[in-house]
Amino acid sequence: NKISFTKAMTGYFELKKRDIIQNEILTLVDYSLSSNENRLWVIDLKSNTILFQSLVSHGRNSGNEFANSFSNKPESYKSSLGFYLTGETYFGKHGYSLRLDGLDKGVNSNARDRAIVVHGADYVSERFIKQNGRLGRSLGCLALSQELTKEVIDTIKNKSCLFVYYPS
Repeated sequence: NKISFTKAMTGYFELKKRDIIQNEILTLVDYSLSSNENRLWVIDLKSNTILFQSLVSHGRNSGNEFANSFSNKPESYKSSLGFYLTGETYFGKHGYSLRLDGLDKGVNSNARDRAIVVHGADYVSERFIKQNGRLGRSLGCLALSQELTKEVIDTIKNKSCLFVYYPS
């Protein structure tokens, strides 16, 4: 989606100018797409290459196959939109995970308090889609397939830009 990419790039350069992001990796999540499609891209802007394109979950209360409802409220079990700064890694109940800091006040600024993170999950797989007709859903986190989690997290951790898009 050209619009989501343009918005992501505009925000990326703004954050880069303000010295908020520390590297040239941009992660884009496009929630206008079905959860059964690859809707997460990790882009290396230095070499202009797509490093990963993968499935990614949305929050349980954001929708079924398609996400269409978003929130910044604790316990909403919804995804939050906007720009994030990737944080540090840790081992949690979903294994290797990545903390996120929401940069958009009122839109995703509660991400860290809500424990909205990147983690792996068994419900993010082609097999789950075949069995259930759609991808599994998180409590608001960006869950990836177990196979890709470590590689993606190690690529985007430590102050890179992550943008979650939905047409307004």
